[in-house]
Amino acid sequence: MAIIPALPRRYHNASIWALYALGLCPAAWYFYLAATGGLGFNPVKEFEHLLGIWALRFIIATLMITPLRDLAGINWLRYRRALGLIAFYYVLMHFTVYALLDLRLDLGAVGGDIARRPYITIGFACLLMLIPLAVTSNNWSIRKLATAWNRLHKLIYLIAIGGAIHYVLAVKSVTLVPFAHIALIALLLAYRPLRRPIMNWKRGNRPTTKIAQSKI
Repeated sequence: MAIIPALPRRYHNASIWALYALGLCPAAWYFYLAATGGLGFNPVKEFEHLLGIWALRFIIATLMITPLRDLAGINWLRYRRALGLIAFYYVLMHFTVYALLDLRLDLGAVGGDIARRPYITIGFACLLMLIPLAVTSNNWSIRKLATAWNRLHKLIYLIAIGGAIHYVLAVKSVTLVPFAHIALIALLLAYRPLRRPIMNWKRGNRPTTKIAQSKI
């Protein structure tokens, strides 16, 4: 039985659009703080850093959808596409602030950083992998690509690993906040190979439970 009551179907579309609006609120708030001097002595770097953290949070939220449904009966599958796209928007904003505001669109400097600095190389690779996922996050692509769509979107696991490594290398230390994000990603990735045996065990227990209940 689901822990959280199901939302009536008539509210599904509105709730998805509300998620987009709420999901982009942190970016709007940090932009305001950066413009008004509320992000300290280096607002560009702080803005860039905060956008990256939120990108990682939305990647984590995207990965949590399946375990929540499997283990807690919370079916938020309808929100997975929105969460994934919001994560992409944050990664794109993160990179745009770095390239446009930090390096002032010096393409030579951007290319040099990507080539020489491992955490930027990994972060840029994650952005490139997210692009085809974002472009194909629609019903038309699901129909046209069929089973290839599922294989393509498994890149999210590699992106999550890359995002975690990028974060650790960028902050150069694993304090509480980075550790919490990395631990969540590790748990969610560890669940993937365990999902089949867990679901088989749950399905195997259902008939036994029903029989037991029928005998009471």
